[in-house]
Amino acid sequence: MTYEHLIVAAEEAIARVTLNRPERLNALNPRLIAELHDFFNGLKTLPAVRVVILEGAGRAFCAGLDLKDLQPSGAREGVTDMLERQTKVRDVMLAMRRCPQPIISIVQGAASGGGFGLALASDVRLATPDARMNAAFIRLGLSACDVGVSYFLPRMVGASVASELMLTGRFIDAGRAQALGLVSRVGALAELRAEAQAMAEDMLSATPLGLRLTKDALSYAIDAGSMEAVIAMEDRNQVLCTQGEDFAEGVTAFLEKRRPRYPGR
Repeated sequence: MTYEHLIVAAEEAIARVTLNRPERLNALNPRLIAELHDFFNGLKTLPAVRVVILEGAGRAFCAGLDLKDLQPSGAREGVTDMLERQTKVRDVMLAMRRCPQPIISIVQGAASGGGFGLALASDVRLATPDARMNAAFIRLGLSACDVGVSYFLPRMVGASVASELMLTGRFIDAGRAQALGLVSRVGALAELRAEAQAMAEDMLSATPLGLRLTKDALSYAIDAGSMEAVIAMEDRNQVLCTQGEDFAEGVTAFLEKRRPRYPGR
């Protein structure tokens, strides 16, 4: 797909992806939704890309669904049409969780509704001091349970805070988000870009398989039925990672205090 609202730049196994509708605060219109789905779904076939850094152009990360696209045009859409529209948005978040690459999001300004969902579906969130996130859906005549927010949020901040934010639609600011562990760091945009780059480079010190299996296992561990189930998954990951040349190179590089050079990467 030729992208109209996404800027993608890849360098040394890191893909920098920018939502590029700054005049609309990077709100999600059908074209941007399709492009996000195409990109994140396609990452499964791009092993050379190992880490993704996501941000929004301009003064906002993403203001959610572009409401101009939903303005009444006469006849109301039926259940089937609305379900199709709904699944296209939620499939972006599913693609983000299913892609093997870790996703680092830099949240600047507003991350509302679907934008909140994009941030929560990322693996790591960094925020500027002016970052504000909310489950805006409930303020628009909808349920606050949308695009995975009701799954991610209580697991990240606990049931009470999640209920507060989702039942009221209130914003959570960067300071409180960091205190609750919802974001990893708060800082100026330039500082966060540098931190995201450094974090991505640290991730690249892991073997390609080790990085992929770590994201995969972390996702499953959240809902695992027991500690034993998680440890069994960890055991299998470790055994798989010892097979092949990457493990030997990782150990050698660690002992020699140098950056690993994984074969074929």
